[in-house]
Amino acid sequence: MTRGINLGAMRAAVRRGKIEWQRHALERMAERGIIRRDVKEVLLKGERIENYPDDYTLPSALLLGRPKDRPLHVVVAFRSDVDTVFVITAYEPSVEYFEPDFQTRRKKR
Repeated sequence: MTRGINLGAMRAAVRRGKIEWQRHALERMAERGIIRRDVKEVLLKGERIENYPDDYTLPSALLLGRPKDRPLHVVVAFRSDVDTVFVITAYEPSVEYFEPDFQTRRKKR
């Protein structure tokens, strides 16, 4: 069993509008030309590519989606006890750090 956030429960919370947009995420999204609708699409349909079960302050995950055929990474945390999704950041992945599939981190040289 994968440790980390329960994607099914997290997606149900997103559908209910239980999203907290962290200030950092909104600032970076504005800088990067990323809109909330695209982030929501990743939250609802994206693939978990990394799990951060020991993140401070909440377990989180890195999701990959392709809204409008644009690769997009979203880091998200979920608190099931208050049924709330926390969007931590969103960015367009770079082949400098990820393989062309945008799922696999490049090995450090």
